[in-house]
Order: sequence, then C-alpha cells, then structure tokens
Amino acid sequence: MNDICFPPQNALLSAEQALSRISETIQPLSGAEIVDLNRALGRTLAEDVFAAIDMPPQRNAAMDGYAFAAAGLSGEADFRLRMVGTAWAGKPFNGTLGLGECVRIFTGAVVPDSADSVVAQEQTRAEADQISFFAPCLFQKNIRPAGSDFKADELLLRAPKKLTPRDTGLLAAAGIAAVKVRRRVRIGFFSTGDELAPLGAELDVGQIYDSNRYLLAAMLDDPNFKVHDLGTVKDDPLALEATLIGAAANHDALVSTGGASVGDADYVKQVLEKCGQVNFWKLAIKPGKPLAFGKIGDCWYFGLPGNPVAVLVTYHKFVKPGLDCLLGALPRPPLQLRVRSDSQLRKVPGRSEYQRGILKQGENGELTVAAAGPQDSHQLKVASMANCFIVLDADCDGVSRGDWVLVEPFTLDL
Repeated sequence: MNDICFPPQNALLSAEQALSRISETIQPLSGAEIVDLNRALGRTLAEDVFAAIDMPPQRNAAMDGYAFAAAGLSGEADFRLRMVGTAWAGKPFNGTLGLGECVRIFTGAVVPDSADSVVAQEQTRAEADQISFFAPCLFQKNIRPAGSDFKADELLLRAPKKLTPRDTGLLAAAGIAAVKVRRRVRIGFFSTGDELAPLGAELDVGQIYDSNRYLLAAMLDDPNFKVHDLGTVKDDPLALEATLIGAAANHDALVSTGGASVGDADYVKQVLEKCGQVNFWKLAIKPGKPLAFGKIGDCWYFGLPGNPVAVLVTYHKFVKPGLDCLLGALPRPPLQLRVRSDSQLRKVPGRSEYQRGILKQGENGELTVAAAGPQDSHQLKVASMANCFIVLDADCDGVSRGDWVLVEPFTLDL
C-alpha cells in the first residue's frame, strides 16, 4: 500500500528533505539493558549519568614538592622549613603540620589539612630535614581542590550519547561500574542481483563478486547493532517479497543493495509498495538517486542502489542517520570543512554530488583536497583511496583548481 501521509514520488527529494523525513518518521526503539563498563564502549546511553562522588575526593597535590602553611610567609621568596614527614599518593601524611614545618609531597597525594601551598621540588634545596625555598609561597598554589573535576550529583553524560574511550575513563573515575544502554538494533542486510557470485567461486561471463555485502557488513560493524547477513536474493519479485516479509518480522531495520532503479529487473519499489509502505524513492543526489525508504510492518527498510560507491554514499548520508534515530539520537550534520581544491572537478547542474576526494594537510597547516580519481559510481578502488566526500551543491556547474569547496572527512586522520 502507498503511504498517504506523503505526496507522490515523482519529484526528486533533496538530501536535506530526505533526512528530514527520516528523522520525522523513525521513532526510537524501546528497551534497554545494563552492561558492565568494560563492555559499554560504543553503546548508546539510555539514561543520563550523574556522579556519586566528588573528584578528586580530597585536596591533592598537582606536582611533586613540599606542602606547608603559608601563614606569615606570604611574599617571601627565600625561607627555610623543617620537613616532618611525607605524603604519598594513596598514603597520606597523618601527623600534625605546624608553622615553620613542611611535608614532602608527591603528585596526587592528599594535602594535609593545615597546608595551603605546595612549592615544586625544583624550586627548593634539601639539606637533611631542612628545606630551603627559592620561590614565593602563594596561597593554594599547586593544590587541586576537592571536586575540581566534578562534584557529587553533577551530570556527567547525557543520553543518548554513544560512549567513547574518554567517557569510559570518566565513568570509571566516578566509580560507575555499569551503565544503562539502549538495546541493540536488529538489522538484516542482503544484496540483490542475478549477476552476483560469492567469493571463492569461478566467475561466469557477466558475473561479478558480491562486494556490496562486505561493504555493508563493515559499515554496520557497530556495538549498537545486532547484524544478520541474509545473503543474496535473485532478481525475482516473489523471492524479494518473501525475503522482505520474512526478515521484517525479526528485525528492526533491513538494508538491501540493488534493484532500486527503474530497469526491467529492478523490483524493490513495486515489492515494497505491495508488502509495506514507500516513504520516498528518488533523490536529487549523485551517486545514489534511486533509494527506497519505507516500512514493512514495524521494520524500517532502506533499499540502496547497486553501484558500490552509491552504497557508500547513501549509507553514510541516510542509513546511518536513520539507525541513529532508532537509538534515540537525532541526525547530526556531518563535519564540513571549507578548503581549496587542487583539482578541476566536472559537474552538471541539477543534483547534489558527493565526489570522492583526498584531503591533505600541507606543511603550513593548510588543508587542500584533490579528486581521488575518476568519479564513476562503480569504482571502488577510487573510493578506497579517498578519505572524504567533496560536497558540490545542485547548482554547481564545476570547480576550477584553487576554488573553495566543502568536504566531509571520513575520519580526522589525515
């Protein structure tokens, strides 16, 4: 059946319109689980996390040196104190620290209650228990206050954040051993096409290896996802319908490649209309114009084009944001950098393009981008060489060398 909530599918949607529809229609999945912190990396928080303790719990020294009470010494740059003990990290000084006395102290050690200054050891000279100081003693110098990182009941992380290594370190410092995270999204993926052969098989004339499933499997490798490889489906509408109906019953989302265009062997749109709903189909982008987005029962469906570079583009631009919506996170605009092009780029006005580029940082720190090679949507070698998309808007009619362009890095490792 057709989705009456949306207009006819004749007009091409822009990338922004398609993302808007995805974010407006996909609702977060229900369900959560408690996982130990050592298994939480990359998972998505289901609830905000608050600190249970102050960090640091007590005042401590910011460097190795000597702790003392600065009363009566303020402003003096040369003075001598008697050392009466040592404060180690994890083993505090438990004696009494009086005027005219100091304690040897190491970084992270608890500062004695009566001390209000720490002078670095490099600014002192020790002769037995007599310590000479050659720097002004400043009140609270080199002392980390209790709670200077965070305080008890302070918000540490807000859901639905995906946990990074920095986050797990923060939570461990707060003594948090387990967190509540969103349940994994159950995702099935498959390829369509009579021409596809499995790896290890001899290629017949006209056949190619099924690279798209390996590309999808790698892009779906995420701790938030529980992924099932559903294999290859022939160019047969009945086989495709059976696969969609059967898989939709056991998954939250399905992703397929191939069969989404208008050729005689392209059945994705008509089968989706028969067994579910079509939200949108054609996009004003290149590569990736034929992209079917809809729903079968409670399962969301992304029917991607068959050309592998189009799979790369449409996954990053639409599938990944849609899966993030299932985890409760609204799609975020990708990082875009404005840099100069080192290449002349050809383009015909009418559709936005995501050309594959190589972003480089020169010795002067300036970023430039060059085309990674020819831009045909079947060329995986060029895509493998690239480290960014060069984003050209619909009205652009080409780029000259030295022109400013927008790029979206795949990573920040240049």
